[in-house]
Amino acid sequence: MTKKVLILGGDGIGPEVMAQAEKLINHLKSDLDLRVELETGLVGGAAYDETGSPLPNETLARAKDADAILLGAVGGPAWEQLPFDKRPERGLLGLRSELGLFANLRPAMTYAELADASSLKPDLVSGLDVMIVRELTGGIYFGQPRGVRNTKDGEREGVNTLVYKESEIERIAHTAFEVARKRSRRVCSVDKANVLECTELWRDVVTSVANQYSDCELSHMYVDNAAMQLVREPKQFDVVVTTNMFGDILSDIAAMLTGSIGMLPSASLDSDGKGMYEPVHGSAPDIAGSDKANPLATLLSVSMMLRYSLGDAELADLVSNAVETVLKQGLRTVDIFRNEGQCVGTEQMGDAVIAALT
Repeated sequence: MTKKVLILGGDGIGPEVMAQAEKLINHLKSDLDLRVELETGLVGGAAYDETGSPLPNETLARAKDADAILLGAVGGPAWEQLPFDKRPERGLLGLRSELGLFANLRPAMTYAELADASSLKPDLVSGLDVMIVRELTGGIYFGQPRGVRNTKDGEREGVNTLVYKESEIERIAHTAFEVARKRSRRVCSVDKANVLECTELWRDVVTSVANQYSDCELSHMYVDNAAMQLVREPKQFDVVVTTNMFGDILSDIAAMLTGSIGMLPSASLDSDGKGMYEPVHGSAPDIAGSDKANPLATLLSVSMMLRYSLGDAELADLVSNAVETVLKQGLRTVDIFRNEGQCVGTEQMGDAVIAALT
């Protein structure tokens, strides 16, 4: 059965790295019998410039109809002065909310060839393989009330609300334990239960869910300690499950342990396995159009899409192995180049991965 994939290039380097993903998918279609139909749409700042909305109704309708979505990146200085509800990031948050993409999987792996590119000593990160499972549609990013308001004494105050229902915590905990069962069966739940009642509930619910996974080991850690431990001894972690905001921060820390944020993919899944796949990096407008962007995170996002939403683990492994092959060949984009190997551009790296497939 042919499945639908919606491609959303977005802003900055998004369209450039997404062009390499589209090229890869077309190769998989023509040479390896991948049965997908590609559609394109607008989101973020590009969508606002064209339609006046960061998430046009047409894009949302196509996203709901698709089996999977590939997203490049959104945002940039050009749109920072817009009203809050018109900014590019609202398009991204809108997709996550409207599609019910509550589980964000962010792997952090250090390839042997890139251990020297990490900001930590190679022995601390060599062989690193951590999966951060971030709750994505609740918490402080979505809680109400929110906004900036005037107090009775005439000054402004900003308000954001941290809210989690028991059911929201239960479903992300189940996701984390199911992921752990395919790995080393260790889950670390990260919270701030010593000062935040909301995350005290988080700890209670995750502990309760763990009783259904006697084959897995559960530990708890406060978020400030978890941030420290990620840069002190990152290989102690297997699966980390945490809230929306804590996951946002910790996954970016983990990304830099691997040598470059340009190397890491992510998957955002609903309860049925439909997902939106995107590189962890941002839109990097300072290098947009210069053929410098690293497309590997986006190509690895294609691999995750093949595995989780399209149900083709064999092709997923093929793509992941091709990325590893080009790194072994010494090819590097500028973000991971350390005066060894060959520094290549976005398009050349994309072509090299496709060549490595065969």
